[in-house]
Amino acid sequence: MNVSTLSSTPVWRASVMLALVTLLGFGLLYSLAGAGLGRVLFPHQATGSLIEHDGQVIGSSLVAQPFADDRYFQSRPSAARYDVMALAGSNQARTNPDLRARIDEARAAVAAREGVAPADVPGDLVTQSGGGIDPHLSPEAIRIQIVRVARVRGLSVSEVERLVAQHTEGRQFGVLGAPRVNVLELNLALDAFGTPE
Repeated sequence: MNVSTLSSTPVWRASVMLALVTLLGFGLLYSLAGAGLGRVLFPHQATGSLIEHDGQVIGSSLVAQPFADDRYFQSRPSAARYDVMALAGSNQARTNPDLRARIDEARAAVAAREGVAPADVPGDLVTQSGGGIDPHLSPEAIRIQIVRVARVRGLSVSEVERLVAQHTEGRQFGVLGAPRVNVLELNLALDAFGTPE
C-alpha cells in the first residue's frame, strides 16, 4: 500500500461523515423538528389556516377565493386565477399599455357594479397582488361594497357596517402594514348572520 492511499483514507471518511451529518441532520432532522415545533406552537397555521364549515374545509384564511354572487364581498383580482399552485402577479410593468387597459376596464366594471364613480374605486379592487392570492382588502375597498351587499341580502347598511368593523384587522403589532379585512372570513360572518337563500 502506498503512502498516498493511506493519507487519503481519513479525508474520504471525513467527507462521508460530513455528507451524512449535513443530509440527515440538517436536511431531515432539522426539518422534522421545525415542522413538529410549528405544529405544537401554531397548530392552526401549521396546517394551512384552514377554515371549516359544517365539517367541510371551505378554504384558508391565507388564500383568496373568487366570489361571483352579489351577496358576497368580492376579492382582489388574481393573476393566478386564485390557484395556489400558480402563484404569480401579472409581471406587467406600469408602463405596459395592456396593464393600463386592464385596470381601466376593471375600474369601470367595479364602479358600475357598486354604483360609484370610477375615481372612487380603490386600487386593490382593480390591481393584482404579487402572489396572486392575497386574501385581504383594504377597509376602503370593503366599504364601497357595503351598500350592494346589504341591499342584496336584505340587511341594513348599519348591520353590514358592524360586521365589517368586527372583521377589520389593525396594523400588525400596531405599526406594521395597514388595516385590512379578510374577505373569506367576512363573507362567512355574513352567512352566519343571515344565511343566503
